[in-house]
Amino acid sequence: MSFRREKFVPRGGPDGGDGGDGASLILEARDGVNSLAAFANRRMYRATKGQPGQGSMRNGRRGQDQTLFVPPGTTVIDAENGFVIKDLAEPGDRFVVARGGKGGRGNASFKSSTNRAPYEKTMGELGESRDVILELKSIADVGLVGMPNAGKSTLLSRITSARPEIADYPFTTKHPNLGIVEIGIERSFVLADIPGLIEGASEGIGLGHEFLRHVERAGLLVHLVEPSPTDGTEPLHNYQAIRAELAQYDASLGEREEIVVVSKSEMEGAEELRQSLAEVTGKHVHMISALNGEGLEELKNEIMDRVQKRREAALAAKAKKNAPVSDSSADQPDKPHRRLPPHLAGPTALMSDDNQATDFDLEASQEKAKSKSEDAT
Repeated sequence: MSFRREKFVPRGGPDGGDGGDGASLILEARDGVNSLAAFANRRMYRATKGQPGQGSMRNGRRGQDQTLFVPPGTTVIDAENGFVIKDLAEPGDRFVVARGGKGGRGNASFKSSTNRAPYEKTMGELGESRDVILELKSIADVGLVGMPNAGKSTLLSRITSARPEIADYPFTTKHPNLGIVEIGIERSFVLADIPGLIEGASEGIGLGHEFLRHVERAGLLVHLVEPSPTDGTEPLHNYQAIRAELAQYDASLGEREEIVVVSKSEMEGAEELRQSLAEVTGKHVHMISALNGEGLEELKNEIMDRVQKRREAALAAKAKKNAPVSDSSADQPDKPHRRLPPHLAGPTALMSDDNQATDFDLEASQEKAKSKSEDAT
């Protein structure tokens, strides 16, 4: 609140400026940001405040919005209630996670013809404060799923440049590993090695939820089944158990497109397992061996073809969604709009020497005009 007081100025007045709006915190998904490690050691982010208004009708400067960059595939979850606020799936997706407060009003904005010296002002509003959880889910065209030690990491290391940890014991992979499979010069897809699943993973047994959440992003699943599991379990039962866990975690995962693969085909019982899986699933079952390279090229080409079909379908759906609404007049050239004078618009346009106002029948005239327009079309 301020009043003008200057020498040789007989009439002062209110000249308090408005306060500036507070800045907002914005989350944006950006290519090149690979992890959420930058947020691990810092728990609070605060945007700048708006500056207060001053005399001489000077408004305060508004705060500058602060944008925090996260990897594509980051899910923002409300920490208090547990619901998903926003899913930043694609590069360029952004939203305001905490909005800045609105600046207050100075006394100059309250002056009027009846209140020439207002002593009124309003305080600025507080900005939003929110606790959120940032959760990164791997984005890949293809996800490798299967029991622990089924050969997923070995397959990833054979067909990509990724070098995941490989050992002869279960749960070697503790987090998803991504690799790019290149087929030719212009054809490639991203392959994710999802850590091994076990029965009961959908209920959180082991690291079930930590693993399953990464499968949600994969458009195509490659299910690896080994013929002789190290734990002595039945391979066919293992396949059905993983399928059940996927469906229980998310019904859409149970319906997702899948390629069934028998890994370690050099081992005894691989052919019998392939026949059993083909009978149960009704699908073509691939056989591969990461040891001698058997079936790897065929599997890569099959995956690439399916990924390409999914991409083309997604582009077609996006184009259809963004297409303008069809109109019969769209093919006709645009004509300049002419505004008709009053005597040529409405019912008076139907009057003539033979149809005077004294014997004017509105309904008959409208019917006549309608029939003329139909004949013209």
